[in-house]
Parts: sequence; structure tokens; C-alpha cells
Amino acid sequence: MNFSDMLRQAGRQNGSMLCVGLDPDPSRFPAELKGDASKIYDFCAAIVDATADLVLAFKPQIAYFAANRAEDQLERLMSHMRRAAPGVPVILDAKRGDIGSTAEQYAREVFERYGADAVTLSPFMGFDSVQPYLKYHGKGAFLLCRTSNPGGDDFQNQRFSTVAGTPLLYEHIAALAQGPWNVNGQLGLVVGATYPNEIERVRALAPTVPLLIPGVGAQGGDALATVKAGWRADGPIIVNSSRAILYASAASDFAQAARQEALKTRQTLQDALL
Repeated sequence: MNFSDMLRQAGRQNGSMLCVGLDPDPSRFPAELKGDASKIYDFCAAIVDATADLVLAFKPQIAYFAANRAEDQLERLMSHMRRAAPGVPVILDAKRGDIGSTAEQYAREVFERYGADAVTLSPFMGFDSVQPYLKYHGKGAFLLCRTSNPGGDDFQNQRFSTVAGTPLLYEHIAALAQGPWNVNGQLGLVVGATYPNEIERVRALAPTVPLLIPGVGAQGGDALATVKAGWRADGPIIVNSSRAILYASAASDFAQAARQEALKTRQTLQDALL
């Protein structure tokens, strides 16, 4: 089953557009785990178990594991997600952006070592930096397009050319992802929930590609505006929430609290379709 098929199946099965981001920060763990990087797997696995039937995808952020020397725990977690949520795709948030043999090694890391279903990429170095990942047929790749951080304006919201009427850089990326770069239908785009007008513009330029939308929850993105701008019957959206769910409680009931927050967010997203 390829990434697109997994998305559709998980969406139907769990009635969800919600992605839970796994950004484990030991300093924010509940009291019995707090500050202990060796407990990253335990914390994340508990979150996965509590939310597996509520989500469209999981999105572990590799930096939180690597910074804590916890890559082995990420490997264990990837295996656990396969068992606990076999129909739910896993997007490895890595934001890689190199070329040539280096990109090939990064692709091996993502898809062979960790067994992810999709990855986030920076397209700044051009199609050369994307192509090695597309050799893994059936896997997905999400290109950074209009990100949720204010600094995204420095490049993404600038004209692609000085010629009058040329697109903004993020618009150009969206058009490439919908068109010539998306040879096997493997590409998606990352667009931030903090910019609903830009989500709508990206969707107009890329009507069928999946949109990975971070920024709902702790970053302040509006769930209703996000769904209205991005969701289409033939263009899925994957709305990510990380900290608001992971750290819904600092007590021993953290997993149950995460489930309740995920339930609430999933319902808010579904209600936006009405």
C-alpha cells in the first residue's frame, strides 16, 4: 500500500484529519519521566497507544531524538507504531535538503533505517534534492512551501522573478508540486495553519496534492479557517498538533489527557466541514 492509499484508508477508518506530532522534550515530561532522555520511547509509545484510533498520521520530529542520542528509541518507536497503528502512515519530519549521494543516504535513512511512509524536505536546492526520495515508489515527500513561522516571509513570500506578474516563491513551489515534479503522485506540501489565506492560494495552485499543515494548537493556528481553506474532497489535508496534545497534562495521566485533547481537536476539524 502506498502513502496516498494509507492516507485515504486512515482518514476513512479514524474519521480524522488530525496528525499528532511527536516532538519529545524530556524537560516537559510528566514528573515520573521528567528529564530522563532514556524514557523518550516510553513517553511517545504511550501517546501513540492513546491516540492511534483518532489520527490520520503520526509525525515524529527527528531532531528531538537525535539531540538526545535517542535514534535507537526512534527505531523502536517506528516499529511500535507499525504494531499499534498498522494503518496509520508515519511522516518523518526531517526537512532534509541536500543533493546527490548525500541525498541518497538521507533517503536510505528515512525509508530503510526508520521505515517511514513519508518525509518532509526543503526544495531550496531544486529538484535534485527531491528526486532521490521519489525513487522509493509508494513513499511520500512533503516540500516546505509556506511555513508557519514569521521568518518564512524572508524568502517564501518574495517574487520568484523581477518580471511583473511572476509568482511568489511559495506559489512557484506549489505549482511544481502539482505539476512537473510530481511524476508519480508522491509529493505533498507543507503550509502553515497560521496563514489561512496562503493555504487557500496553495490549494488553488495544487488542488489534489496532500497538504501537511502544522501550527494548530500551541502555535495559534485557527482550525476552522485551516479546514475551510485547505480541505477538498480530492485534496486531503493533514493537520498537525504537537505540544498541545503531548503536554496536555504534566501528571501521570498524560496519555489520557493527550487522548482527550486529540478527541477535541479531531472533532473541531470535522465540525469545520459542516
